[in-house]
Amino acid sequence: MSSTQEEQQKQDGRHQEVGHKSLLQSDALYQYVLETSVYPREPEPLKELRELTAKHPWNVMTTSADEGQFLSMLLKLINAKNTMEIGVYTGYSLLATALAIPEDGKILAMDINRTNYELGLPVIQKAGVAHKIDFREGPALPVLDQMIEDSTYYGKFDFIFVDADKDNYLNYHKRLIELVKVGGIIGYDNTLWNGSVVAPPDAPLRKYIRFYRDFVLELNKALAVDPRIEICQLPVGDGITLCRRIS
Repeated sequence: MSSTQEEQQKQDGRHQEVGHKSLLQSDALYQYVLETSVYPREPEPLKELRELTAKHPWNVMTTSADEGQFLSMLLKLINAKNTMEIGVYTGYSLLATALAIPEDGKILAMDINRTNYELGLPVIQKAGVAHKIDFREGPALPVLDQMIEDSTYYGKFDFIFVDADKDNYLNYHKRLIELVKVGGIIGYDNTLWNGSVVAPPDAPLRKYIRFYRDFVLELNKALAVDPRIEICQLPVGDGITLCRRIS
């Protein structure tokens, strides 16, 4: 094996092992995207929250800056006003959403950990958008079931973003498809799951990557054949699948 092949093999293994936030072919190319197009346009509150979150031991859970930029533009393109977010962490994607929707827009945000949300809350408050957020601590499924029982929530949401427990993604989808409006969008994050969706059985994957991979694969197969939606899977961040409800 040549030295070039050995180096490439090391690079491939490193990308599989590390919670890499981009599926681009090199770190340098990803850094180019960030420094050329993302960071120069990143609002100051998002930069502050990103840098704050980088110091957290679970920082791999955060939404990448390029994905935040994408979500912001998408929300504006579809004129989203009523949105939902399942899985908040410190709130980077939540803040990106709050900055993108109108002054009277609303976000129902759910997470099992209020402590992480409160790390980012001072930044959100300083940005002047905290009034748009209705944060609920605890599992999302019981809240969704209550909303399903109340027909006034049917088709209420313009946009829903899911970045939470991958083993429940299909359970979320069964409910969210009723709550998003026809023409509205559900975004499922991490649908390329660190590239593990095509990794060989003996790939050096972290335990949590290996554990949730089958759930991600199951979701991807289900979304691909769901006649109620149009889908677009994008290699942004760790992969995001957009589902536009058509019926």
